[in-house]
Amino acid sequence: FLASNSVYSVVEKLIFLSLYYYIINIITVKILTFNFFSQNYKDVAVLDYRAPSLAANSISTHFSGDREAAVVLDVACGTGLVAQQMKRHGFGHFVGIDGSQAMLEVARESGLYQDLKQCMLGEGQPPVQWGLFDVVVFVGALSVGQVPVDVVREYCKSTKPGGYICMTTRSNHDNLQYKASLERELKQMEEEELWTCVESSQVEDWERAVSEQEHGYISGAVYIYKKL
Repeated sequence: FLASNSVYSVVEKLIFLSLYYYIINIITVKILTFNFFSQNYKDVAVLDYRAPSLAANSISTHFSGDREAAVVLDVACGTGLVAQQMKRHGFGHFVGIDGSQAMLEVARESGLYQDLKQCMLGEGQPPVQWGLFDVVVFVGALSVGQVPVDVVREYCKSTKPGGYICMTTRSNHDNLQYKASLERELKQMEEEELWTCVESSQVEDWERAVSEQEHGYISGAVYIYKKL
């Protein structure tokens, strides 16, 4: 019995260590990938990446408060593409969160953000105060292989009552299952009366396709919810 128990304990430890290093490797690869792209992020212009401008336009359409005083939480802010677009619409106070320190450094150099925090989305509690932000934006992060759908629920808590949450996702074939899961979560949160949908827009020319299976442009979606 003791020998069996000892062997079982060793096997358990090996499984635990294997899972631990597997997770660490995934996180490391993600960080290294985004750190690399931080130096080449302007290359998204070649893809006609429209999500930041589309999100900013949608927020501008619905937000009727004082834009200069409004506090915006830019989740997965990257190098600051969304803040650049929202600045054009009169917003002036930004807090950014991203998992890549290199991207945050580029965002800091832009001078657009009053505060920047490094955080891997979906791991632990968000490093922000609940009920603080007038606008929360998720642009470019909500897709397969990036962040789990349930981060939306966590960051909804950081929005003021009456504030807006803007989210985008891709509608191409590889992302359809994730998009369906996301929309189920958004609907569930609406049924729980956490927020109400004020816009759900499908966009055909979202960005240029990059895979061999797709040609021309892929489609995407913009969602705007108002917190109750």
